[in-house]
Amino acid sequence: MAKVMAKAAKVSKRKELSKGLLVLAGGLVLTGCGQPAVQVPEPVPEQTASPSTTETPVITPTNWPLQQPPIARNQAIEDKIKALLAQMSPEQKVGQIIQADIASVTPKQVRDYYLGSVLNGGNSAPGRDNRAGAAAWLELADAFWQASTDTSDGRPYIPVMWGTDAVHGHSNVKGATIFPHNIGLGAMREPELMREIGRVTAAEMQVTGLDWTFAPTIAVVRDDRWGRTYESYGEDPQLVASYAPHILQGIQGVPDSADFLKGQHMLATVKHFLGDGGTVDGKDQGDNQHTEAELRDIHGTPYYSAIAAGARVVMASYNSWFGEKMHGYRPMLNDVLVNRMGFDGFVVGDWNGHGQVKGCTPTDCANSLNGGLDMFMAPDSWEKLYQNTLAQVKDGRISTERLDEAVSRVLRIKAEMGLFEQVKPSERPLAGRYELLGSTEHKAIARQAARKSLVLLKNNQQLLPLKSSSKVLVAGDGADHIGKQSGGWTLSWQGSGNKNTDFPNGESIYTGIKQAVEAGGGKAELSENGRFNDKPDVAVVVFGEEPYAEFVGDRSHLAFDDGRALQILTELKALGIPTVSVFLSGRPLWVNPELNQSDAFVAAFLPGSEGGAVADLLFRSPEGEIRHDFQGKLSFSWPAKATGELLNLGDKNYQPQFAYGYGLTYSDKTELAKLSEESGISADQVLNFSRYLHAGKAVNPWQLQLLDKGQVTVVTEPLQKSAGGALEAAATDRLQQEDSVLLSFHKDAAVSLNHAQGVALDLSRQANGDMTLELEYQVVAMTQGKVSVAMQCGDNCKSTLDFSGYFAGMAGKGWHSVKIPLRCFTEANSSFDLTKISQPLLLEATAGLKLQLAKVRLAENEGQGQCGN
Repeated sequence: MAKVMAKAAKVSKRKELSKGLLVLAGGLVLTGCGQPAVQVPEPVPEQTASPSTTETPVITPTNWPLQQPPIARNQAIEDKIKALLAQMSPEQKVGQIIQADIASVTPKQVRDYYLGSVLNGGNSAPGRDNRAGAAAWLELADAFWQASTDTSDGRPYIPVMWGTDAVHGHSNVKGATIFPHNIGLGAMREPELMREIGRVTAAEMQVTGLDWTFAPTIAVVRDDRWGRTYESYGEDPQLVASYAPHILQGIQGVPDSADFLKGQHMLATVKHFLGDGGTVDGKDQGDNQHTEAELRDIHGTPYYSAIAAGARVVMASYNSWFGEKMHGYRPMLNDVLVNRMGFDGFVVGDWNGHGQVKGCTPTDCANSLNGGLDMFMAPDSWEKLYQNTLAQVKDGRISTERLDEAVSRVLRIKAEMGLFEQVKPSERPLAGRYELLGSTEHKAIARQAARKSLVLLKNNQQLLPLKSSSKVLVAGDGADHIGKQSGGWTLSWQGSGNKNTDFPNGESIYTGIKQAVEAGGGKAELSENGRFNDKPDVAVVVFGEEPYAEFVGDRSHLAFDDGRALQILTELKALGIPTVSVFLSGRPLWVNPELNQSDAFVAAFLPGSEGGAVADLLFRSPEGEIRHDFQGKLSFSWPAKATGELLNLGDKNYQPQFAYGYGLTYSDKTELAKLSEESGISADQVLNFSRYLHAGKAVNPWQLQLLDKGQVTVVTEPLQKSAGGALEAAATDRLQQEDSVLLSFHKDAAVSLNHAQGVALDLSRQANGDMTLELEYQVVAMTQGKVSVAMQCGDNCKSTLDFSGYFAGMAGKGWHSVKIPLRCFTEANSSFDLTKISQPLLLEATAGLKLQLAKVRLAENEGQGQCGN
């Protein structure tokens, strides 16, 4: 192992971050495009440690390099803006700086309120159908455009823009090409390919009539416990800075070219400004307590290169810096971003992010606009925000000068995009060309990117590449699951609930393996649980994290805590079958037990819709030749412990399992010795906010408890009876051995999920995000009686929902999933406290119910919520 680490360190060696100005200069050189002059400030004393929490640090703009705006203003456009401002009423101006979500606004309201833009959030889609066809998107784009350009009442002609999170391809739309998430793209070490990815994304978006993406994310993630880690290219600011210009110009085109922001190009957004990847404990929307120098040198570096490459929109970040929320922090949004970095576009907010600024709510926030935000993202709060902002303009709390400045910035970008001369979405050159969605050319680019993003961590005894003439067992719950291999922000916000049929142009990892093996005369057998009919020559086990996005993915540790794959690997190893693990994850995780049970191990991250890329690397051609070699190198350091302590290249006492830059090729003869299986964490250090029961077993540190006349029995055995015999819990097979629990109610009783140490959950934010408590279940039998689903918030604090009729109607109908919105519990009991959840599930039933449970977890709503009968 020491040799492995030494080699990895040699491969990935770079100069330690010391003086930020050198790093910034390096980041600018890496952009590969014409750069404006950067004026280096005079050296100033820098803080070497985080300031005392008793002091409020300040931003000193002169500590940041001065970069001139890279794009000269066009006098014709400036004249147009001036003319428009002279024609616009305060009502029309305020409308231009407010963005509403399509789930909460109609085309008529866009016209009536003069709204400048709309967006679709991760769970918003035409007709509230996340899997709506592409034609529905184009039809709705036309409706919004026509409403905004109706000048029959004499208003000025100002078209609306539609923004979306196309973060790894046009990933909200069924049939689109889904690229690997950024963490995998960073592992490619091939920033030039990002131009093609950006170009394809822009083209497929225009097929559906959209003209603005909230991408790319150029966060530099320093704590892998953050739920958005996979949205980052890597932990090294220089790597991220080298990627930003290429993806940006792939989407937007090159500044000063005829097709910049026009033709087959469109508007991009760099996000989130600033410091989102460096919050304390990796908490989403949390507090960044890096020094100003670290904020500049780590998190600011990619913005210099992105702005130099033509970034025209920057999204403000949810995070704060020592308590100052970025959505209203003028020293960063104005004094640094505009006056030092040379940014000359507009700043858009994140989803109701302005409401977190001191003195603000989602519907009332002059402080955010005065602090440098130019456009509010007010998805469901837009109408009251419009009214309050208009009142603040009229009474002077928002000056006319500041309002005009924000409106001018929005109009300037609309003019640069050519929107004032543009035709309606359905009449544009690429509109309605649905054959471009997941086209052969686009799929080939996605497959290439996925192939280059895979990192080979282990290949003992040169097991790989495999002969395509082999008998191959393909196992694991990720083997034939395009949704799982694509991750979050895929058709829906969390990426959950997707079936393979939702990806008509995609292929699973199993499908790709099957094609490769059969072409070589071999045979592939699919078995999720690892059982087989014909003993294989080799097994490929595909497993990993369930899809997630944003705060839902935040973790308190880095232990991979789903033991199903480990069970499969262990059983196969005992049978003498060589095993290849393909690990799907949005971040590095501690998987030493799985690594030890694997002969070869591939970190596949989230490769997207082209699962065949995995087979391209694992299998030789029918002629026995190596088709493709591994080129992926880790863009994040891989942990040797599960504790989640900060682990980044250049840290003191840097001791990863696999160093930044590590990645084997077929020419390497490295033999990975057995790894330590001491995770470094204990049960009381683990708090799973979103997974309570998985594969029929309580997820540590949660306990499944049987409640019988006041007596509590913790389920620890495959067959467990309650103290008085009223209730029985039996481990039962569903898809694999004992992967569910059968609850048989012989008398009135209850079953609950409780934290082993009595820790309470705060689910208030999840409730605001329209999250649900999801139960994956089967009603085996039910006589007439009562069933209720409740949550407990300590003693004498409980909210109960009646599900008697619902479960009765599901008896004998097989496996289903029910999603119970968290808001249902507060609606049922106004005094219910979501900040102190002691039991996320309390299921009470009368005699006769037989309920089989596989999973209990938090999940997104997707409009499927059920509050009871």
